[in-house]
Amino acid sequence: MASQERDLAIHPIVAESVQHNTQIISNIRSLTSSLFGIASGILGLESYSGFIFYLLGTLLVSVLVWVLLCRRDQRSYFQSPVAELWGGDVLGGLSSFVLTWTLFYGLVRA
Repeated sequence: MASQERDLAIHPIVAESVQHNTQIISNIRSLTSSLFGIASGILGLESYSGFIFYLLGTLLVSVLVWVLLCRRDQRSYFQSPVAELWGGDVLGGLSSFVLTWTLFYGLVRA
């Protein structure tokens, strides 16, 4: 416990920065969810293949954010990296994915 307190004293957590980082990740997830929906609709994916495409796409986006934005050091940017970086907004982006998926599927197949 003492090492955690010492680490917080050396590198304090600034609430505004954590909130900004979480907002950036949320914006990235919202945009990419819609883009994955557009791609799924244009490709004509149906049923489980569309949802698997979405899950693999969000995993790819998480890896890219981890490598490019966090520089493989997510502890410096998030309080709970697993919840905020790897799992956050996955279900929230699902609705925009399904919406754009069905829209573009209907436009292409009509």
